[in-house]
Amino acid sequence: MAPTSAFTFTEEHEALRSTLRRFLRDKAPSEAVRRSMESEAGHDPRIWRQMADQLGLHGLALPQEYGGFGGGPVELGIVLEELGRVLLPSPYFATVALAGQALAASGDDTAKARWLPAIAEGSLTGTLAVAEESGTWRVEDVAAEAVPGDGGAWRVSGTKMFVIDGHSADLLLVVARTDTGPGLFAVDGSASGVTRTRLETLDPTRRLARVDLAGAAALRIGPDGDATGYLRTVLDLAAVALAAEQVGGAQACLDAAVEYAKVRVQFGRPIGSFQAIKHKCADMLLKVEAARSAAYHAMSVAAGGPGEPPGAGGADGLAVSAALAAAYCADAFTHAAKENIQIHGGIGCTWEHDAHLHLKRAKSSEQLFGSPATHRGRLADLLGISVPMATKG
Repeated sequence: MAPTSAFTFTEEHEALRSTLRRFLRDKAPSEAVRRSMESEAGHDPRIWRQMADQLGLHGLALPQEYGGFGGGPVELGIVLEELGRVLLPSPYFATVALAGQALAASGDDTAKARWLPAIAEGSLTGTLAVAEESGTWRVEDVAAEAVPGDGGAWRVSGTKMFVIDGHSADLLLVVARTDTGPGLFAVDGSASGVTRTRLETLDPTRRLARVDLAGAAALRIGPDGDATGYLRTVLDLAAVALAAEQVGGAQACLDAAVEYAKVRVQFGRPIGSFQAIKHKCADMLLKVEAARSAAYHAMSVAAGGPGEPPGAGGADGLAVSAALAAAYCADAFTHAAKENIQIHGGIGCTWEHDAHLHLKRAKSSEQLFGSPATHRGRLADLLGISVPMATKG
């Protein structure tokens, strides 16, 4: 299922999208999404199982030798785009897009054999813990520490913030600093020395947590020594995955706004016939389509060529495309969500309407792996463009 060199979706890709869209239309209408986000678990376990057992989504982007289907960032992006359209509350992003991709890209055969099969079958949830009190997602800013323990094990101490589904994940992949540089460490979510606290957040459809580690037992994953390069690749893959999800959310906002403009009548005519509304919808369309192009390009670069690992197009190529997609898709989703509320008018500001849920997801995701200004600053650095520090965020 690898993409072609001139990237286009294959018939398999379109079939995947159609199947998943029908599934979500049946299983995740607005009423079901609201029930899930208000539940104790924060998601519907039945849908989680059906996504794994009936559709095989959990293993779609994982290697075949570890129970997956051999796809990659393109297939994962299609799934996340569709999940983003309906704002499905689910551990899928944290487990597959974060933990799954981090393990698959690690080059650590022992770690992959230990955890990827369980992720693929849907029996294990996981997440990635990077950000700390400062809120930044830069590897260089990590202060949590890992020290060698007995028998090849490690002990990790520190505090991680804004960990997606960190309150419930079975496996925590924690970025921590060692004497030789940053590394990635696997910690059992229920291990001694791990304290997890669910955070009160803007977006009720995605749960975040604070994770305190006090000498928690851990296993090192990925390259020994300074793993900064590998960790940056992991964060780039995460940014590409989030960009795909943001495109789905932005498209849902555009669809809702256009549909409402067709049926809402004022002064004896549909509001979509007014010039101001036409301009809003046209601007939304341009931003959404540009965001889609940025996300799809980044997905293709992340996938590499046939038989090549994620990011095989070169670290710089992945970094550039990820930074571009992260910045533009975040802005586009927020713009579309705001305009959707404007076009709906008063009803768009009510709890009963879904417009506010999309805006909350858009604003939350906008800061998740760094602000758009941060990504634009990184893009400028990668391209050798000199910009004022204030512009970088």
